[in-house]
Amino acid sequence: MTEMLKGIAASDGVAVAKAYLLVQPDLSFETVAVEDTNAEEARLDVALEASQNELSLIREKAVDSLGEEAAAVFDAHLMVLSDPEMIGQIKDNIRANKANAEAALKEVTDMFVALFEGMEDNPYMQERAADIRDVTKRVLANLLGAKLPNPATIDEESIVIAHDLTPSDTAQLNKEFVKAFVTNIGGRTSHSAIMARTLEIAAVLGTNNITEIVKDGDILAVNGITGEVIINPTDQQVADFKAAGEAYAKQKAEWALLKDAKTVTADGKHFELAANIGTPKDVEGVNDNGAEAVGLYRTEFLYMDSQNFPTEDEQYQAYKSVLEGMKGKPVVVRTMDIGGDKELPYFELPNEMNPFLGFRALRISISETGDGMFRTQMRALLRSSAHGQLRIMFPMVALLSEFRAAKAIFEEEKAKLKAEGVAVSDDIQVGIMIEIPAAAMLADQFAKEVDFFSIGTNDLIQYTMAADRMNEQVSYLYQPYNPSILRLISNVIKAAHAEGKWAGMCGEMAGDQTAVPLLVGMGLDEFSMSATSVLRTRSLMKKLDTAKMKAYADRALAECATMEEVIKLGKEYMDFDN
Repeated sequence: MTEMLKGIAASDGVAVAKAYLLVQPDLSFETVAVEDTNAEEARLDVALEASQNELSLIREKAVDSLGEEAAAVFDAHLMVLSDPEMIGQIKDNIRANKANAEAALKEVTDMFVALFEGMEDNPYMQERAADIRDVTKRVLANLLGAKLPNPATIDEESIVIAHDLTPSDTAQLNKEFVKAFVTNIGGRTSHSAIMARTLEIAAVLGTNNITEIVKDGDILAVNGITGEVIINPTDQQVADFKAAGEAYAKQKAEWALLKDAKTVTADGKHFELAANIGTPKDVEGVNDNGAEAVGLYRTEFLYMDSQNFPTEDEQYQAYKSVLEGMKGKPVVVRTMDIGGDKELPYFELPNEMNPFLGFRALRISISETGDGMFRTQMRALLRSSAHGQLRIMFPMVALLSEFRAAKAIFEEEKAKLKAEGVAVSDDIQVGIMIEIPAAAMLADQFAKEVDFFSIGTNDLIQYTMAADRMNEQVSYLYQPYNPSILRLISNVIKAAHAEGKWAGMCGEMAGDQTAVPLLVGMGLDEFSMSATSVLRTRSLMKKLDTAKMKAYADRALAECATMEEVIKLGKEYMDFDN
C-alpha cells in the first residue's frame, strides 16, 4: 500500500530504490535443556562458519573503502571466532549442561568479557572485550536466524532506513549503491545530515517512525529537497520523482560551470565561499566544488577515529596534508571540540545532566585535565603553519578570560618551537567560534583581541532558543531567520568590522539559500558550508544586489517580530528564480 511521510529535508537529491533496514534485530532467547547435544554443537558450528563468511566479506569491503589499517578490527573479530579455547568451552558447556547453543555461547562469552574488562592495566586486552561482544552478537544472530545489518555490504541500489545513523555508519555508506537515507530522528544540523551532504547522498531525517512502517525490500521514493518520502509509490509517482531527480541533476550541471568563477554579487562585490571538512580526505571535495578556503576543519574526528590521543606527529601530518591540499588558500582549524555528543572511549568525561552545556570543547582544553592534549595540538598546528595559510579557531568561548588563556598557551608553544629552531609562520590568525549568546552580545570587546569571528549557528540557535536541535518535539524552535538570531549575527558582524576584523559563518545557515541574501545584506565576509552547497550558493550570489539585500536585512532587523515575517518580507526583494 502506498503511504507518504514528511520529514526534514536534510541533503539535496532525489532517489527511488529498495529499502535496506539498518535496524538491530531482537536477539533475546530462552534458555532450554536439549537432549541431542551433538545436533546443538552442529548448530553452533554452522553459526560460526556463517559468521566467519560474513566477517571476511565485510573485511574485504572495508579494505576497499576505508583502507587496510581501518579494516584491522575485523581481523581481531575473525581471531575471536577461531579461538579454540573459547569455542571449546562453549561446546563443553553444551555437553555438560545440556544447554542450548545460545545459552552456552552467552555464558562463556560473558565470562571472557568480564575477565578482559577487569584487566585495567592492559588496554589491549580490554579492547578484546569489545571484539568478543561484537562477535557474540553476530553468532547469536546466526543461531536465531536474524540478520545483522551492515551498511558496508550493500551492493545494489538502496535507500538506508534507520532510527539514526552514527558518523561511522554514515562513513561506511558507498554512494555508488546507497542513493539516500531516511531516519526516525535528527535534523539538518545533525552529524548524519552533514555527512550526507559531504557524500552527496539525499537524506530525509526526523520522520519519527519510518523504521516501524517500512520492510526490507519495499520500494521507496525519497526527495531530500522537499523532505517527502513515499513508501511503495505508484508508477506515476515514480515517474514524477525521477523527473525531479533529472531536473536536479541538470541544475547541478549548470552550477558546476561556476567551479572556477569568482564569488561576486550582481553589483560586483566579492564574498569568500569556504567549505567545512572533517578529515584530510574531504579536501578533494572542497577543491572539486570550487571553494575558496576551508572555513572549518573539525579536528575532533582525529580524536574520535583513534584508540588513543593522536600524537603530535599524527596531528601534524593531518594538518599539513590539508594545508598543502588547499595550495595556499586559507584553512580555519577548530581546536578539539570534544564533549556533548562527541565522546572518546579513552578519555573519561564526567556524567552530567546536560553535557551540551557542560565540560566540553575549550573548557576541557584550558583545564588541568586538557592541558597536555591542548599543548600537543597547538604544537602540531604551529608546526603545520609552515605549509600554508593557517587560521586557528577556539570553540565554545563564553568569556574573554577563556580566549586569553587559550591564546597564552598558543604564544608559549610558539615561542618554544621557535627556540627549538622549528619553522613557524608569523602570519597565523587566531579567532573564536561565536556559538554562545554571551560572546555574541559582547562581540565588541572580543573584537579588540581576536583576529576573526566565525559564527557557529548550529549551536548559537539552540542555545539562544533553549531548544535541543536534535529533539523533534522542539524542532519548530530551530529558526535561523528568527529576528532574535539575526540581531545576534548582525551584532557580531558590526563588532568585527568596527575593529577592522572579518566575520565568517561556519554553521549550516551559511549555505541556507533563504539565509544567504540576509547575510549578504548584513555584510558577512566569509560563508563556510558543506562543500556540495558551494556552487549553488555562488549561483545565488551572482543574482544578488548588495544594496538591495542591505535594505532587506535592515528592515528584517528593525521591523520583523517573527521568522514568518522575515520570510514574507524576503519575497519582496527576491524578484528572481532561485
